Formats: sequence, structure tokens, C-alpha cells
Amino acid sequence: MTAPLRIGNASGFYGDRFDALREMLTGGELDVLTGDYLAELTMLILGRDRLKDPGAGYARTFLRQLEECLGLAHERGVRIVANAGGLNPAGLAVRIRELAARLGLPVRVAHVEGDDLTAAHPGTLAAHAYLGGFGIAECLRAGADIVVTGRVTDAALVTGPAAAHFGWGPGEFDRLAGAVVVGHVLECGTQATGGNYAFFADRAHDLRRPGFPLAELHEDGTAVITKHPGTGGFVDVGTVTAQLLYETQGARYAGPDVTARLDTVRLTQDGPDRVRISDVRGEAPPPTLKVGLNRLGGFRNEVAFVLTGLDIEAKAALVRAQLEPVLTKVAYSSWELVRTDRPDAPTEETASALLRLVVRDPEQDAVGRALSGAAVELALASYPGFHVVAPPGKGSPYGVFEDVYVPQGAVDHVAVLHDGRRIPVPPAPDTAVLEDPPEPPLPEPLALEGPLTRAPLGRVVGARSGDKGGNANVGVWARSDEDWRWLAHTLTVDLFRELLPETADLKVTRHPLPNLRALNFVVEGILGEGVAARHRFDPQAKALGEWLRSRHLDIPEALL
Repeated sequence: MTAPLRIGNASGFYGDRFDALREMLTGGELDVLTGDYLAELTMLILGRDRLKDPGAGYARTFLRQLEECLGLAHERGVRIVANAGGLNPAGLAVRIRELAARLGLPVRVAHVEGDDLTAAHPGTLAAHAYLGGFGIAECLRAGADIVVTGRVTDAALVTGPAAAHFGWGPGEFDRLAGAVVVGHVLECGTQATGGNYAFFADRAHDLRRPGFPLAELHEDGTAVITKHPGTGGFVDVGTVTAQLLYETQGARYAGPDVTARLDTVRLTQDGPDRVRISDVRGEAPPPTLKVGLNRLGGFRNEVAFVLTGLDIEAKAALVRAQLEPVLTKVAYSSWELVRTDRPDAPTEETASALLRLVVRDPEQDAVGRALSGAAVELALASYPGFHVVAPPGKGSPYGVFEDVYVPQGAVDHVAVLHDGRRIPVPPAPDTAVLEDPPEPPLPEPLALEGPLTRAPLGRVVGARSGDKGGNANVGVWARSDEDWRWLAHTLTVDLFRELLPETADLKVTRHPLPNLRALNFVVEGILGEGVAARHRFDPQAKALGEWLRSRHLDIPEALL
């Protein structure tokens, strides 16, 4: 029996805690340390970097982290796998080799490429396929100490090292699916150890600086999620459940290597700060790969007018009417009145509301000078108390994200080894077209006698939400079987739409996950053209779940 693989994470996004790499290397034993630096918005940012400098396009912070920690990783025998290569993994690999030579370290650096399909998609700034983990596995099997990739799936940072460590082949779907679930739990760093956790106020743990997570992954695909001793935060079934629901859709979680069945996952508390993941089942991956397309959509600007005291609605109507002639020349505009004001307020700020104007147009001048000039000219000619949070600028470019799909065989997935050899990575030999599995049976409805109390939904359930392109998901889970029996039959799609009126006219799909005592709602189109377009106040739907938890409904007192 091969020894378990201890694999940790030191980055959940480009800009995450800089010291995490050192903390993970010094905090305890590890075999592999991963870093996830890429997201839909990050690819756009890196694409704009590359426009200014063709040699750029990778996560520069990762290289700076290695300047401090490369010797430490080498000394401790920890291999590093990161998708920090972004749009230029080959360029990052060269820079790391130069760094290792300067430090006098015999470090073997490999990279994975083939995800870049920009040439096949004219008009895009970056078009990249989501690759699986077997290119990473090839690099590690050949002896690489560091592997950098471009756009691989987040879970590939775990499936690749696991396949190399345990000798798994492409058809070992249950084991690969277990690694995918582990990868999904680890990918967002401290979100698995108490960060962004719905019930944070109920816990006595120190959440000021949560430790980053790690997994003890076994050959059969089971695992324990934990963290280094003495680090902040905590790991329990709730924190792992929350992360499992993050940015997922239905029961089938598809990737290039395997489709993991989230409705089979079982979580059990295995001791303090230890959660066991077991019973994960896998199926053949789909025959296609997702490709993320990022393009520049035009220019965007916004201004927030401060409305104070009396006649808030009339003040808002006046400034809207005054700016209407300018806005008829803009491709897109929207107004939102945020009533943060209170009557008879003790401070000026709490007596004020915000009127937010957002404009977008293909031409920068239309949202820049034209808007800023018109807004500033109102300073002495509009509502009483006129002022703005900040004067509008010249307008900034915004991006648009969409995804398309290509056959797995249409991508030249290549592992470029530390010695320069190029190893082609074949597509998955067995694939299957995804279909939604039958809806699982729900528990018996909860028959509680007694009074109902009007209270926030969050008194009973937790939630976590996030974005996938223009869609959002809201995962909602219960902490006890009794709460789950009530939730499963109460929170229907109709009630969800009623509680969140912004979703009333959108397609909402509910996916029950009984093993997790959870419901996952997918809201299509709520984010418009994706995070970079900043379609709404919360452009990544990060707080959509917390809004849902804050909504009031009639709840049995016995559950409260």
C-alpha cells in the first residue's frame, strides 16, 4: 500500500496571502504544495498584461514568493504545483530556472502547455481550454520539483500529483473523483478552514488569520481534510460542506479527467480539525473541454451621487432627468437607488442614500469626458446638498467572459519536462455525454407541531454563493437531520425567487444533495456577461447567499 499523499494549498486566487507559501512549508509535513492563481477575471488581467509586455502573462507574485521559499521547499523535499503560468507557463518556467540558478539550487522545473486556443478564436484577448491533471502527472513522474501550468481545472492541481504518486491511470474514475473532490475543497484556500463561513459568529475559534488547508489523500481516493497544527481557523463538516457547494451546479461535477458525483460524497468528523471524505463515485468525463473566452467589451464608468435628508426620491428623480440627455448617447446605462438613509439620523452619513449610475459603451469618450463633464456641471444646479462619493474618471476598459466547448482531441495537451522533452498527453480514452441524474429521494417532511416565528432563514441554514460566467450558484445546507427535513421541503424554487426578487424573472434550477444535507440553486444570467463586466452591485455573487440567509420567513420555533 502506497503511503498517503500529504498535499496542501497556499493560494486561492491571484493576490492571496503572500506569506502562505512559507507558512505551509514551515508549519508541518507536506509532500506537495499547490497554488491556485487563476480565475475568469484573472485571465483577463493577465491578457491585458501581455498586451503591454509579450513576455508577461503569468502571476508575478508567485515568482516573488519563490524567491523567499525555493530553498526551503528544496531543503524539505516538497514539490510545488501551481497554475501561476497563466497565459505564459513556458515563460514562467524560464524565470524560475533563472531564479534557481541565481540561488544555486538544483531545482528541476517543468511546465504544461496546450491550453492556449486564442489563435482559433479571433477577437478574444485570451481563449484557454481547461486541461486535466495528467500533464502534471507526467512532469512529476519524470522527476520535476516544480510544475507550472496555464489554464488547468482547479482540481487538476490535486489529480495530477495524486495520479503520479499512486500510479493511477485514466480509467480509475472513483479514485480520480475522490481527488477531484479534495481539489475542490483545497482550491480556495482558507474558505475550507473557516474563511467566509456562514456561521463564523457562532464559533469560538480565532478567525483573524485562518490557516491554509491540506489533505491526507489515500490510494483508494478517500481523504482527510485538515490544517497544520497551531494555525488559525478550524476545519469541520460545515466548512468543508460550504466549500463543496461553492461554484458548483448539479450532482455531476464534470472535468477533463473524470466526472465526480457530488451526490455520493460523505463527510464525517474524524477528530478536531479533521474531516474525512469517503464514498465518492466517479464516471467517465464528457467528450468536450470547456474553453474560457475573454474579450474586451468596451469601456465602463460609474458615479455615486449622495442624497441626504428629506425628499430622497425627488432628489434622485431630478438628477436622473438632468443627465438623461447625455445617457441617450451611451450604449448602456443603469441607475440604482440604495436607501442607506434613516429618518431623524444622528449623523450625516446615516441620513444619506446613494444613487449609483453605471454606464458602458464601446467608446471611451462616451463614458468618460461626456459623463464626467455633465455630472460635474450639476454641482451648483441640481438637488440641495449635491455631492458625489468621487468624481467620475475617464472610463476604464471592461471584459466579457463566455465559455464554449471543443472536443477533447482538439487540444494539444503537452507536458514539457525539466530536460526539455515534450510528452503528448492523450485525451481521455473513455467519455460520456452528461445527463442530469434522477433527482434523489428527499427525506420525510418534518412534522412539527407548535408556533411559527418570523425569523431570518440564516438562523437555521448556512449558504455560500459564487459565479460561473454570467450565472451564479447558491448552495444552502443544514447542520442537522431535522433542519434538513424542513429545508428540503420548504425552500422551493418559487420561495427562492420570492426571497430574492432579483431572480424572479431568471431561470433557477434546484439540485438536492441529501448526503450533504444541501440544496444547490443555479441562477442563470444574473451576472450578465460575467464578473469583468460588473453587471450588478455584487459582480461575483459572493454575498448572494448571505442576502438569502438574511431574508425572513415563518420558521418553526422548535428549529430556532
